Amino acid sequence: MPDKLPLDVPDGDLIRGRILVVDDETDIRESLEALLTLENYSVDQAQNGVEGLRKMESGRYDLVLLDLMMPDRSGMEVLREARERDTETPIIMITAYGSVEVAVNALKAGASSYFSKPWDNEKLLIEVEQMIARTRLEHENIQLKRALKQRYSFPNIVGRSERMLRILDLVGQVAPSRATVLVTGETGTGKELIAKAIHANSARADGAFVAVNTGSGTPDLLEAALFGHVKGSFTGAIASRKGYFETANKGTIFFDEIGTIGQETQAKLLRVIQEREFMPVGSAEVIRVDVRIIAATNADLRRMVEEKTFREDLYYRLNVININLPPLRERKEDIPLLVEHFFNRYCRENGKFLEPDGRSQLRFDADAMQLLMDYNWPGNVRELENAVERAVVLASSPSVPADVLPDSILQAAGVRIRQDAFGGLPADASLFEEVADFERRRIAEILEAVNWSQTAAAERLRIPLSTLNQKIKRLGIDPKRKG
Repeated sequence: MPDKLPLDVPDGDLIRGRILVVDDETDIRESLEALLTLENYSVDQAQNGVEGLRKMESGRYDLVLLDLMMPDRSGMEVLREARERDTETPIIMITAYGSVEVAVNALKAGASSYFSKPWDNEKLLIEVEQMIARTRLEHENIQLKRALKQRYSFPNIVGRSERMLRILDLVGQVAPSRATVLVTGETGTGKELIAKAIHANSARADGAFVAVNTGSGTPDLLEAALFGHVKGSFTGAIASRKGYFETANKGTIFFDEIGTIGQETQAKLLRVIQEREFMPVGSAEVIRVDVRIIAATNADLRRMVEEKTFREDLYYRLNVININLPPLRERKEDIPLLVEHFFNRYCRENGKFLEPDGRSQLRFDADAMQLLMDYNWPGNVRELENAVERAVVLASSPSVPADVLPDSILQAAGVRIRQDAFGGLPADASLFEEVADFERRRIAEILEAVNWSQTAAAERLRIPLSTLNQKIKRLGIDPKRKG
């Protein structure tokens, strides 16, 4: 059932819900509409079952009042067909032919409640109010649970390539276990997202997920952060504090860039993995914890072991299950899906170019998408996400052109603005260069015509001022002003 929010009505009250009345008798429809409208419900009418089903297909109603006996199609038929498409919207059956048997049959077929003609107005209004409120609450709870569980669950790890599907299969197998996991891959491939998916789909999902940036701070500060410390254990320790391990008890601790920790800390971390216990800095008390450990790195830990900069025993303790994430250049078939995913996210965040269902209207045009597919993506998915977010901010129409892409992508494709000795493009100029050169000359012409007022030029060109500013910078136009 789609989200249904209250709407402002002229008298300043709120519409309490949208109701469809399906009945072949005009007097009945108008009577119910008058009764419900007085209670600030928005009411639509359908004079037969076929019209009722057609209107129900829109999915915009919070409740349906359905007559049981109609000439074209019986209310029971309409009820059964409606329930094949929508199991959530409350449907109250209304009939002059009241009997226990009819009521039971209607409820079995999916009716939410049952009233006989003539009905009690007060009881009907109470039933309508309670049913809409209950259904909305159930829907909100479902959506909340979905949001909490799926925020980092598999649907949000975007990819249909064979390599990503194999990784998702592995994550699904690993998540329910207690095994320590090592996630490897280049920067920007989504290592933390995988770690959060493992946690969210495990029996520890209700526990804490604690992410630790092992590359920040000195070894002493890292140890204090990991294991906690007691008051006075070192300069600045003005109070005792729990460490990350204690905070993550019954949950998951995630070490980002595990290869950056020093040898001494490696030894203490090894003890925690082996014994599931530690001592806070400055304390003799042993604290036992039940923590799942997931580590990630973009470094070659095997080589670090050979170079004696990373403990071999710790490496094997961490590398019980290895999940190696491929760089984006090795799974380019996922790029269109990722682009759509990020368009949806950032259009919602920026409140622009949205369809009624909340999905993005934006699409890269064919030239821009080809540039994305040809690019090597050294920054991987994170770089693609940044490029799409930039496109959402700069887009002035649902079709996003290549010129909104970052310079790094354009330059990698050989797109450049340069002229020969006669002020024109060279003979080997690409289509992108020709288009960009035309834009440069046209924008300069308009700026000249409006005395170099960028605001006036944006109005003449019918593009946002921010888009014009971006084009001026990218195309190398001197934003001079005549004085």
